[in-house]
Parts: sequence; structure tokens; C-alpha cells
Amino acid sequence: MEINLEKIAFDIDFHPSDNLVAAGLINGDLHLYRYNADSVPVRLLEVHAHTESCRAVRFINGGRALLTGSPDCSIMATDVETGSTIARFDNAHDAAVNRLINLTESTVASGDDEGCIKVWDIRERSCSNTFDVHEDYISDITFASDAMKILATSGDGTLSVCNLRRNKVQAQSEFSEDELLSVVIMKNGRKVVCGSQTGILLLYSWGCFKDCSDRFIDLSPNSIDTMLKLDEDRIITGSENGLINLVGILPNRVIQPIAEHSEYPVERLAFSHDRKFLGSIAHDQLLKLWDLDNILPGSGTTQRNEAGEIDSDDDEMDVDVDSKSNKGNKTKHASNGQASGGSSNFFADL
Repeated sequence: MEINLEKIAFDIDFHPSDNLVAAGLINGDLHLYRYNADSVPVRLLEVHAHTESCRAVRFINGGRALLTGSPDCSIMATDVETGSTIARFDNAHDAAVNRLINLTESTVASGDDEGCIKVWDIRERSCSNTFDVHEDYISDITFASDAMKILATSGDGTLSVCNLRRNKVQAQSEFSEDELLSVVIMKNGRKVVCGSQTGILLLYSWGCFKDCSDRFIDLSPNSIDTMLKLDEDRIITGSENGLINLVGILPNRVIQPIAEHSEYPVERLAFSHDRKFLGSIAHDQLLKLWDLDNILPGSGTTQRNEAGEIDSDDDEMDVDVDSKSNKGNKTKHASNGQASGGSSNFFADL
């Protein structure tokens, strides 16, 4: 199933309980579609959300609203039913907003092009945590819910671990040879897998984040721009050559290519709420919905929780890092937005 977005898409997200998928486009538009296996997808909303590209999109509040982020430094909430603006924060970050992720029912996190991660508390209607850990853009974020830790990868070639309970950067890896672009937690929280610019998968053991414990090179030299955890032993990767692969972790092996989006790099992958479809976007302006039962027989029995379970904080061997570390000016995407890192009333109406 294909949806012609008519513009390049940077991010997609599926509704948590309905057959809806949202896309953020290069011209700042937000699109919302209803899809079904036996009918043509229908566009429900087309909203010009941002003055610059819409790089990040996430359903929040049980799917009642859509949150978007942009290089114009703003974060905006849109009503799913009406398309009207619920709230807008023009000064969310000092640099381009590159990533958004849901943490809990009441919190979300955002990452920008200068390596800053912010946590937004919907109930308190403010920015509750700020972590200035990276020296380059935040490429991906995942969340270890049991340990209440945010893991992020960056263009500076490092992986960071931010502790929400202690409000501090708990660990940061040594610099790798190239940019880290994607991250997932595997093996019931025992392993963290990072995809890189050169196509090498770096594996870290939980609590030992200083250096990777293993490297898997079989996908090289094509960069691994996006990853999804299928279950505790397998991930789905999207690469710059347009291929979508099923990859086993420990033992490390490319199990099989499962789809080819196009000759363009795969920008983002996402699962539908029922795990029936895998969504992919690339620079061909198409959103493709792959039937997982067709490309991966038996996929419906896989686990649905993307974040691994962490046994205990007591086993950690992390080196504490000051969360207000000095940072350089290197960024992948230039942005001149002026913003304040303080609290706001952004979520007042959510």
C-alpha cells in the first residue's frame, strides 16, 4: 500500500489504537491519513504546522493530539479531530528540533541540532529537565521505562544515558569513528544497539556504556538511518540504499532483506498500533505500508514493547557526567532560532 505525500517526509507516526498514520513534510505540513487493508488511504488532515520543515511528529494524549517539531525551533500540538492548533511554543529550543519521543502518559522528550534534550511535563505544563550532553545533532532517542532513562545517539558519534530520576547525564560513550544515527534496546534491556553512518552496528552492554562490547559490520557501507525492534532478538533496519533488512542480534546476522522502499535512503520506520503494518518513508515522497504477515510470516506474535526491561539500577557501572557540559557549535542542520530553555505554558490546553 502506498500513499503519495507529494513532498519529502522526514517522520511518521501511527495512532496508538486506530488505523491512522501521520507524516511530517519538508514544507512544514502535517498530514494525517486513515488506512485499511482493503481500501485506498484517505487524507483526513493537511495542516501547515511550521514555517520550516516538519522534522518530527508524535501522537500524544492517547492519540487525541499530534505533536510536531521543526527547524524553526517550535513545537506545536494539533487536534486530531479538527486540525486546529491546541498549543504552540515558538521558543521550545535554541536550535532546530530534530526528534520527539513519548516517555510516559504525561511526558515527552525532544532533541535538537545542538545536542540538547528536553523533557516536557504535560501535567506541570513546563520543561522539567534539560540535558546538554552532545556536541552535535540528536539523531535518535529511545526510553528505558523501568529505569526511567533516556538513551540518545548523536552526530558527534556518542551514545548518552540521561537519568530522569536524578536529573543528570549518567553516562556517555567514547567517540566512535562516525555519526550514530539510530538506537534500540534489546535482549530484555541487557543490550543497546546503535546504527552508524558507515553501516556498522555497535552493541553496548547495559551499565557499561563507555565502549561497545561488539561490532557487526555486515550492513556496511550503507548507513543505518533507522531501526525498529521486532522482538528481543531481531531488529528491522532501514538503510541509505533503500533496503529494509531483518537483522538478528547475538547471534549477529542479516537474516534476510524484507523490502525495498526505493533507491533513496530510508528515512524512518514505524509499526502500526496492531503491528499489522510496517510504515516506511524515503526521499521518493511515498509513505509505504508493508503487510507484516506477508513480508514476515508470524510477525504478529512478536512483542510490542520497544523499550527493554532493566533489572535494577544497582547493577550499573556508569560514570556520572555533568548534565551542563560545555558544548561546541557544530551542527548538521543550521538553525538561527532564538529560544529560551526555561519553563513554558506550552501544554496548558492539552
